[in-house]
Amino acid sequence: MFGRVARRYDLANHVLSLGIDFWWRARAARLVQSWKAERIIDLATGSGDLALAMAKHSPHAKIVAADFSPTMIQIARSNGVREAIIADALQLPFAAESFDCVTIAFGLRNIADWGSALREMSRVLVSGGHVLVLDFSIPKSILRAPYRFYLHRFLPTLAGLLTGEKEAYEYLATSIEEFPSGNEMLQLIEANGFAHASACAMTGGVVTMYSARRA
Repeated sequence: MFGRVARRYDLANHVLSLGIDFWWRARAARLVQSWKAERIIDLATGSGDLALAMAKHSPHAKIVAADFSPTMIQIARSNGVREAIIADALQLPFAAESFDCVTIAFGLRNIADWGSALREMSRVLVSGGHVLVLDFSIPKSILRAPYRFYLHRFLPTLAGLLTGEKEAYEYLATSIEEFPSGNEMLQLIEANGFAHASACAMTGGVVTMYSARRA
């Protein structure tokens, strides 16, 4: 599915988010910068947007971008990601304690086993290393009803026009509804190798940024 939408993946993201996705990733990159990580791995990197944003804010860090889609990795490389590899987030080809920071933006939701993915992130992190998870969530405010209408009725149609893959974006809406958020996500993170998890809701709760440290 990701291979089919890869060619217009970035365009669809920018249009469907009204360009706010640039700000989401920039804010995540600034948080990573504050951790002063020297070795970072960005999982489910897609076209490499977050990896590139982190490279801008943390120019001295070694950043590895990984994705299980060969097509996405080709695009990430063409976008300027220096080190982009094909890898499964459930079985990473790295020794334990290889990184100071693990990031995953809009990708954990698409992995078959969220807990196993978090445990694998913990495995490749040094003791006290940081994890950042950025993903969609359903607002709990007055935005909840209009956002769900947009998500299920408007977004798949517009995305279908942009990418020719309406079904992929119908899946997106369903996956967002089923993905844990808020306290439920914090508990999931802390149950799988991390401590001191915190959440930061953005754009009225449409997106949430989670961070924690390896226990």
